[in-house]
Amino acid sequence: MSWVLDNLDLIGSLALEHLRQCLLPLVLGFVISIPLGWVAYRFRLTRGVILTIVGLLYTIPSLALFAILPTVFGVGFLSETNLVIALTVYAVAILARSVADALGSVDPEVRQAAVAIGYGPWRRFWGVEFPLAGPVVLAGLRVAAVSTVALATVGILIGVDNLGYLFTNGLQRRIVPEVLAGTLAVMLIALLVDVLLVLAGRALMPWTRRRRAARAPLERMALRAGGAV
Repeated sequence: MSWVLDNLDLIGSLALEHLRQCLLPLVLGFVISIPLGWVAYRFRLTRGVILTIVGLLYTIPSLALFAILPTVFGVGFLSETNLVIALTVYAVAILARSVADALGSVDPEVRQAAVAIGYGPWRRFWGVEFPLAGPVVLAGLRVAAVSTVALATVGILIGVDNLGYLFTNGLQRRIVPEVLAGTLAVMLIALLVDVLLVLAGRALMPWTRRRRAARAPLERMALRAGGAV
């Protein structure tokens, strides 16, 4: 405990760096996954190919990916750019399937109604389909966020300073509180990002709250009926 109190500045600075390194891959992964997920949903012939490829990307070990990316993108092996690209690849692997499944969950009758009132493909997607798919997309984004926060720690292996430093340094010097501090800090950042995503989802998708509020009385009635039986 004394080690933690004596090194709060170090833990805080590494936590901020860690959070910064995670946000960009999440944003990039989300943006890239929207067209990929749409293509996978829209064209059945390519769905299996796209989702299989992005699924396989997640199985690539991080160290192997760090070695491959400099050759493909011409970035330095020991660089933050290498870490950001790797985390983006893993985020896309999760989010592309989430977007495809989310679009597939939209009621076809809603799409037909949008077409009937004159919505074109572009307007229908952004005004009807994507908002209704939002809750499922948000669920995938939350999983990707937690995964990204955890995976970012391996950046220390290619010289990128973040909370992973507390793991490697703590293990080398056998300072258990340092390792525990790093673990707790990663968990807190993951929790913080998850809470922020939930709050953002509630602000951007208020109709989901109204839907739950409208369903609550029916659920209570069903519970009462079940208890009566």
